[in-house]
Amino acid sequence: MGITESLTQAVLIPINAQISERGLAVVAAVGFASFIALAVVLNVLSQLLPQNPNEPPLVFHWFPILGNTISYGMDPYPFFFKCREKYGDIFTFILLGKKTTVYLGTAGNEFILNGKLKDVNAEEIYTKLTTPVFGTGVVYDCPNAKLMEQKKFVKVSLTTETFRSYVPLIVQEVTNFIKTSPAFKGPSGKTDLPAAMSEITIYTASRTLQGKEVRSRFNAVFANLFHDLDMGFTPINFMLHWAPLPQNRARDRAQRILSETYMEIIQERRAGNIPDENEHDLIRHLMAAVYKDGTPIPDKEISHMMIAMLMAGQHSSSSTSSWMMLNLAARPDIIEELYQEQLRVLGPDLPPLTYENFNKLTLNNAVLKETLRLHTPIHSILRKVKSPMPVPGTNFVIPTTHTLLSSAGVTARMEEYFPEPLKWDPHRWDAGAAGVQMGDIKEEHEDYGYGMISKGATSPYLPFGAGRHRCIGEQFASLQLGTIIATMVREFKWRLPDGVNEVVGTDYSSLFSRPLTPAMIVWEKREKN
Repeated sequence: MGITESLTQAVLIPINAQISERGLAVVAAVGFASFIALAVVLNVLSQLLPQNPNEPPLVFHWFPILGNTISYGMDPYPFFFKCREKYGDIFTFILLGKKTTVYLGTAGNEFILNGKLKDVNAEEIYTKLTTPVFGTGVVYDCPNAKLMEQKKFVKVSLTTETFRSYVPLIVQEVTNFIKTSPAFKGPSGKTDLPAAMSEITIYTASRTLQGKEVRSRFNAVFANLFHDLDMGFTPINFMLHWAPLPQNRARDRAQRILSETYMEIIQERRAGNIPDENEHDLIRHLMAAVYKDGTPIPDKEISHMMIAMLMAGQHSSSSTSSWMMLNLAARPDIIEELYQEQLRVLGPDLPPLTYENFNKLTLNNAVLKETLRLHTPIHSILRKVKSPMPVPGTNFVIPTTHTLLSSAGVTARMEEYFPEPLKWDPHRWDAGAAGVQMGDIKEEHEDYGYGMISKGATSPYLPFGAGRHRCIGEQFASLQLGTIIATMVREFKWRLPDGVNEVVGTDYSSLFSRPLTPAMIVWEKREKN
């Protein structure tokens, strides 16, 4: 009996332990499910109770903290228009646990983008993303007054003379890429367009803005480093920018290597080891610049500004150039119109593009304008509320616990301003055309510290933003993108692949809207006379 009892205990004890562990797991799972269910019930009940009449209506959501994040993140524009239909132009939704108040329309753009410094703040919103990517002491990692000085340094360097020198450099980079890249090998082929345009835009920007020696370092290793930096712009980093995630470690390594690389170039220039070729690049300009207090810009800040200029511009320019090419692929007739415009305006021998003759290509310019309208690079612009903000003409007062959100892309898709707004049609910008109903727009100008600029927030068309944080690269981007597309039109005919009838959808996983990949085109090189 003793042996039998021992055997029985030896078998039953592990079984009982397993049952006990399973029981605990079941209890834990039930408890967690009950907690979630209770949280959902309490969250819904709180929304059914009378709300504060001085705050904008709250968009219904089932789950606390998560709120409306998923529906907003999947496709912001349908989310905005659906909420606008139900709640009006002003409403609040929950974005990753934060009450985010949206104010749509031209009045909303004016209220948010031209808000006073005492009322709204961009630095506290974006520094979590930008500082690990760009580096310290620049952009949103410094007081606003210093940022305005930095913007002025850049703006005053982008003169007409500078732009005149940039056009042939951009043409050269595009044509060299076409000759050497496997993406365009042979007389015809099929290419994943966004990947190719990403290379073209970074090569043209680095060659023009940052000089020959920076451009010479752009190989596969450099491209990978910028890709690692790009991963720092994922929305999750609004919350987890500090976390030791693999993508954040890669981001930090890339930032360190790129910063050191720029520092080496700056120091070699200061030592006279790099010959002065009288080029109009930003590094040379910033090396001689001085802050208002008499302090020269530290080399480390120059290197960080170079990363910021290339990264911020690269996102918007790369996506916009891809959208231009993809929309034209769906309209080969407009590609031919662009080619014929160059023959008609510039001459049948197609002389080299220059700053002067490029500006005469009105349809080429309209393609860019229409692309920026329908595919505004940044769909949401955020500001932290610093003091309670009464909304003119309403009873609403936006409290300091809220974040403000402006979406110029929504205004650019409103029927009252742009008939058939979801249709890509460059001819809507033709003189006398009925495709744009801008109305009487009062142009106001203000100097925020880097020269007089148009505040422009009352316009329904704001692809480059407005107010003190309006993009200072607007003119360069227009020149770069317009020259790229004009050069591509000279070199190619292209279309969507057989069986593909519409342009790809939009990837909203980053702060910058871009085409879903892969996005293929079929191309054929033009015959040269």
